[in-house]
Amino acid sequence: MEDSFILFAVVGFLAQIVDGALGMAYGVVSSSVLLSFGVPPAAASASVHAAELFTTAASASSHAWHRNVNWQLFRKLAPAGIVGGVVGTYLLTSVDGAMLRPYVAGYLGLMGVNILYRAYRAARPIDSHRTEVVVPLGLVGGFADAVGGGGWGPVVTTGLVGSGGAPREMIGTVNTVEFFLTFAVSVAFVVALLTGHWEDAGELTQYAWAVAGLIVGGVLAAPLAGYVTKVLPQRVLMVLVGALISLLAIYQTARLF
Repeated sequence: MEDSFILFAVVGFLAQIVDGALGMAYGVVSSSVLLSFGVPPAAASASVHAAELFTTAASASSHAWHRNVNWQLFRKLAPAGIVGGVVGTYLLTSVDGAMLRPYVAGYLGLMGVNILYRAYRAARPIDSHRTEVVVPLGLVGGFADAVGGGGWGPVVTTGLVGSGGAPREMIGTVNTVEFFLTFAVSVAFVVALLTGHWEDAGELTQYAWAVAGLIVGGVLAAPLAGYVTKVLPQRVLMVLVGALISLLAIYQTARLF
């Protein structure tokens, strides 16, 4: 993977620009590319979350500084997301990676279609602060993020914005929660590794250069997300991301056969 450092730096840079502008895509795009290189699902998810510790910290700090965070929503969303993420990590490290590949490919395909759908059609508005809406959304988003190596943004941001939440606050809040979710999932991966629960984690060091590239590219791109939001319509970005993820999912599915 040493020769892929520049490639993953570019992937991390582009994914973080879109993620910062839309509140989604960094994890899904990065994990999709890793999976297409043959990285096992658990190793791909652990690698992406290791990189996201740095990128989400930069993004969360920026959103908090610019007052894009709805702290009332944050207090409801964060615990649910963390619980879903830890449960997803436990499942991911308990099952053979080869068995999970078809499901992860299918999940990423659904995420791609969902993003494309959200780009063209708004959902019926609801109160995004309602606990009965936010908590299940956070649980599902956290679980999907851990199992798929990304998915927090596509599930939660699209759910909140598509159901009537103010885009600036929803994106800022979801991005801020994502740092705490990423930290919890990363700790869960470490605990699984140290306790021997994650049996095939030995090959994780092979992807250190890929992780480094994702970190460098993502951190460099984080400050530019606001500018991209101004110059490029969000619908265009969503279409591009949805199409990319769908194509990668198709490629991964084809490799299974």
